[in-house]
Amino acid sequence: QVQLVESGGGLVQPGGSLRVSCAASGFTLTRYAVSWYRQAPGKERELVAEISNFGGATTTYADSVKGRFTISRDNAKNTVYLQMNSLKPEDTAVYYCNSVVGSSAIFQWGQGTQVTVSS
Repeated sequence: QVQLVESGGGLVQPGGSLRVSCAASGFTLTRYAVSWYRQAPGKERELVAEISNFGGATTTYADSVKGRFTISRDNAKNTVYLQMNSLKPEDTAVYYCNSVVGSSAIFQWGQGTQVTVSS
């Protein structure tokens, strides 16, 4: 079955760190650029970070997370990661991954992983 599965979310205090994972099954993720998105309650889904395909030489970040989040990929594990440091309450959201071309997602959206930043 072709799918992307997000995991690794949880509850963390402000200033803490968390790493979420996006694991692909049923296909090879290597040839796809992958993006992390997040959606907070009552807000639209927003792009957080993107990594290019194959070696992942190119990464881009939303201004709100630049310098705090790092996207990476391990092609041997067919997985893309999002390392989140210096977390803030406004980072609280459900985090999703996908490969998006234009405005179209290539894969079906998964259930995401909940990240809650709170003291």
